[in-house]
Amino acid sequence: MRQHLLDTLHLLDTVPAPRGGERMAAHRLRAWCADRWPHIDWQVLEHGPEGGSLIADHGAGPLLYSHLDTSLDDDGTANSLVTGSSAPVAPLDVEDDTVSGFGLGVARGPAAAALVAFAGAGTGRLLLAGSGTHRRGGRITGLEAYAEAFPLPGSAIVAKCGPPTLLWHEPGALYLTVRLTGRSGAAMAPDSATPPGGVIASSGVVLDELARWRTAYLAADPRTGQTGRACGIGAISGGWPDKPDLLPARLRIDLYVVAGDPVDPTALAAGLADRLRARAAGSELRDCTVDVTAEPVAAAAATPADAPVVKAARTAWHDEFGAQPPPITGWTGSTDGVVLRARGVDTVRLGPQARPATGDPRRDALSVAQLTAYARIYRRLLTELSA
Repeated sequence: MRQHLLDTLHLLDTVPAPRGGERMAAHRLRAWCADRWPHIDWQVLEHGPEGGSLIADHGAGPLLYSHLDTSLDDDGTANSLVTGSSAPVAPLDVEDDTVSGFGLGVARGPAAAALVAFAGAGTGRLLLAGSGTHRRGGRITGLEAYAEAFPLPGSAIVAKCGPPTLLWHEPGALYLTVRLTGRSGAAMAPDSATPPGGVIASSGVVLDELARWRTAYLAADPRTGQTGRACGIGAISGGWPDKPDLLPARLRIDLYVVAGDPVDPTALAAGLADRLRARAAGSELRDCTVDVTAEPVAAAAATPADAPVVKAARTAWHDEFGAQPPPITGWTGSTDGVVLRARGVDTVRLGPQARPATGDPRRDALSVAQLTAYARIYRRLLTELSA
């Protein structure tokens, strides 16, 4: 199993799989799997302009789910504003028990474990989906394409990195976009803009109020079940980099918001807008307009703690690691588990713990022994829940 895992990871490392552009990686992986495990009918489910998912079916049983795409583009250069580097990313390497490479945490490590576990189980279903990471744009995801083409089973196992425990409750997520609009002007005549100097020069007022709003939002967290709240500013934009002698009329700030409890995105956006307008009215931004819009990603969802898939996962965890999975509260990672639960599928999530690799935070490091242990758990759950 260890060698199968490493071989799979080396293959995945050679083919880029940016979100929505996984088709080439899916076809190459299908051909490789068909050669290694010819008794299984490996297929590629294509979706969108360039999306693709690897699927396979042993018959009755749960769905073992992970995804092919990586949060960042594989060459690293297209995401230099996020990573701070445009240098090429080094290839996968293995040293003793540590495997290091790009995209192992999201989600090549657990995806490889899921694939190897499925190949050895002889039962259940596998979906390594394209477009599995949160992203704006509204394109169909691999999971949505799969659900439209095939009936979903009653239970699923989500193979993703996460905390060292089981998750059967995951938070929902949404995006908030703040737009502050004044009047454009010229840098050589600061008073020609509204406010004087332009909206970007006064962005500290908005950022300060967003920090206050974030503090209040987190303080109101009811800590429902295993989950909690989180919020962060992911992007700030305004102006034209090619012509910075012009003072822009608009400032845009994008936030990612997580909620383990039921939250109305529209009401959340309206409340934030009211706060920002009140703050702007008492500042140099008084003559600017404020607009906040919400884009829901998914709502929080939970599987009953006594569901068969959760019980089986608890037992498999105990037998593999020699202890019960530790309790957890305040978890803020949202995955396609919420999508499966929304479609009536009892779902449990578990997987290895990734850490930044030494020397390049764009690369992740995983324990091969731990990855193998989770592969054994996935294989066992496929087998036992298909009985």
